[in-house]
Amino acid sequence: MIAKHPFGRTGHISTRTLFGAAAFWTCGQDEADRILELLLQYGINHIDTAPNYGEAELRIGPWMDRHRKDFFLATKTKLRTYTEAKEQIHRSLERLRVDDVDLLQLHNLADPVQWEVAMGPGGALEAAIEARQQGLVRFIGVTGHGLGIPAMHLRSLERFDFDSVLMPCNYALMQNPQYRADFDAVVQLCRERNVAVQTIKSIARGQWGGKGKARETWYEPLEDQGSIDRAVHYVLSREGMFLNTVGDTVLLEKVLDAANRFRAGPSDAEMKADLAAQGIQPLFTKDFSGP
Repeated sequence: MIAKHPFGRTGHISTRTLFGAAAFWTCGQDEADRILELLLQYGINHIDTAPNYGEAELRIGPWMDRHRKDFFLATKTKLRTYTEAKEQIHRSLERLRVDDVDLLQLHNLADPVQWEVAMGPGGALEAAIEARQQGLVRFIGVTGHGLGIPAMHLRSLERFDFDSVLMPCNYALMQNPQYRADFDAVVQLCRERNVAVQTIKSIARGQWGGKGKARETWYEPLEDQGSIDRAVHYVLSREGMFLNTVGDTVLLEKVLDAANRFRAGPSDAEMKADLAAQGIQPLFTKDFSGP
């Protein structure tokens, strides 16, 4: 079974690998139900979804009638004003068929102008706080993509005491000195405050570029089990960190298999060899609006 760890201050002992429901973007219900059985097989007890992930909330909804108690359930809002975010929170509860979610996250809060709106008077944060007061949401987090997101998370944590953060982490990206320094600063602050740290894009190979898109992910992922193992183990070797799975149902089982077999992280030499052999490129060269 995949190892578990306290999810920050929430009281939930979460599997260190979370199901990233972006994999359900265009998924049918039969395929979604097959994935549920796979999650249960691996002991996954944490689902991370969003209204922006196509049909994902609708696919998860039928599970909740039978399995709500089995999962820490997280969703998001990408809307920035109080009124819009409030409406979306209630719509997500309807789509998920639940009375409450465990974690509501301000989705991809990376743009400074949008940040001011969401975090200011009449912003989405006010809707999240109100939902928490009403018992619709238990905890509040913040997520993001791009090179600037660790610095933005530090800014967000100065403004509000979030319960979780989410940001990209993979070997290629962490070779960027500024990104790594900002990332490590966020992790240190989160450890001091007992804030959960989630990561995404562990098996990103790079942009699709001129290639035909062969997977559901917006980026080109790694494909072979060996390189996926090392990429997943690289993230899990960082103490207490959580890894959100890939947004593709075909590769999901490879990621879960890798997480299930994690014992120790790969060597730096092994990761450098994968960079060369797989042609891995940094996924981000600037800030990114993301899905």
